[in-house]
Amino acid sequence: MLAIVIFLPLAAAALLALPRLGARAAGWIWIAATAADLALVVAMWAGYGPGRAGGFAYETRLRWIPSVRAGYHVGVDGLSLPLIAMTSLLFLLCAVYSLRRTRRPRAYAALFLFLQTVCLGLFAALDLLLFFVFFDLAIVGMYFVIVGWGHGDRARSALKFFLYTFLGSLALLLGFIGLYLAAEPHTFDMVDLTADLTADLTADLTVGPPRAGAAVLLAVGVGLAVKTPVVPVHTWLPAAHTDAPAAGSAILAGVLLKMGTYGFARIAVPMLPEQWRAYAWAVIVIGVVSVLYGALVALAQENFKRLIAYTSVNHMGYIVLALGAAGLSGGRAARELAVSGAVTQMVSHGLITGALFLITGVLWDRAGSHDLGRFGGLAGQAPVLTGVTAVAAFASLGLPGLSGFIAEFQIFTGVIGAGAVVAGALSLLGILITAALLLRALHRAFLGGPGELTGRVTDLRAHELAAIAPLLALSLAIGVAPRWLLDLIAPAASAIVNLAGR
Repeated sequence: MLAIVIFLPLAAAALLALPRLGARAAGWIWIAATAADLALVVAMWAGYGPGRAGGFAYETRLRWIPSVRAGYHVGVDGLSLPLIAMTSLLFLLCAVYSLRRTRRPRAYAALFLFLQTVCLGLFAALDLLLFFVFFDLAIVGMYFVIVGWGHGDRARSALKFFLYTFLGSLALLLGFIGLYLAAEPHTFDMVDLTADLTADLTADLTVGPPRAGAAVLLAVGVGLAVKTPVVPVHTWLPAAHTDAPAAGSAILAGVLLKMGTYGFARIAVPMLPEQWRAYAWAVIVIGVVSVLYGALVALAQENFKRLIAYTSVNHMGYIVLALGAAGLSGGRAARELAVSGAVTQMVSHGLITGALFLITGVLWDRAGSHDLGRFGGLAGQAPVLTGVTAVAAFASLGLPGLSGFIAEFQIFTGVIGAGAVVAGALSLLGILITAALLLRALHRAFLGGPGELTGRVTDLRAHELAAIAPLLALSLAIGVAPRWLLDLIAPAASAIVNLAGR
């Protein structure tokens, strides 16, 4: 079933190459393929079973490159399954949102279907080389989305995105080679590497060449940090988001950024536990700086889309902070709570920021601008748009009753309980700044007197509301009754802390 989930979108993309296929048919094929994929993921979730004690389900392990012990090894657990589900949902809703797109719709749909296969494959990958292949292909796919269907200085933004993230992937490859050489026997298989780490891998990286383990962690960390992104390797993000199409920005923020944080949780923390503990405070500092810097720079933005892009730096900083706390010596329960909050935040951020970027696409389609100063008084003529934007903004700032609160509450409680009291207290300021910047944006665009572009903005159309509303409804469901998600994540969080713990 997992193989079908991963490659069904790619098969649908190949179907779009058929001659004489109309634009409307291409859109419905895109929606049908993503809907079928989501249905399969829901069936996988149901089959995974509540309260599973851990381990991988739906596992497939095939020979691929036996000379280096790299295989096609995929499976899901409580860390990857929520991200796979979120990915499937977000791609489906982006397909619904893009239903009326008239500019090269077949190529556009095929590219997004290709990206869906790549993203699902990465979250399911249990082999480092397979992970790297999907990691790099995601860069290629998003490059063509930005350069082909973006706006503004799209060619420059796409090139900056590609070069920046491709350089990060090369650093990541060096780190993977280091892990491969440190293992005995040499292997790229994540499960084998993790099984060997307590006896052989950690020892080899510690007693081998001076600071070999630190160098491997640095290479892996840089590669994943660029993708996350965190300060100071975040500068590709605002331009890429600002000039990408709305659906592209939703996938970039909602899914592709999670590849970095997922890589930290799946690879860096469990496979390099000694090094992660040694440099845990450096990771925490980077997380705190990203939280505060992202919020403060977002506060200064006049471009609504660029503002949301910087809030992603802020929210990714919370995840890095939580994963850094997993390497501290504080209470085990607190560290598990922090890791659980990090995974919940990955899902929550995908839902909320995906909705916000689709909302910015509505403004661009109507008025051709994201400038907050040119709007005003939208609440009077677009009440539904105003309502969904307000809900998305309150979810992003962590209002109780929505998913952002559940994630951030776990993160702050876990980080402070693990011993990083000052870091937790400083990061709390990020919520205050985020609240200020989002309320300011709401006030400028939706309240007050009309702006020069207000007359062009009409309310949400049916397909736009159908794409945005489910994301916010799911955020509300997590915020009100989160147990169905937290029970799935908890065993994986415990396993990560167990591998990273003392």
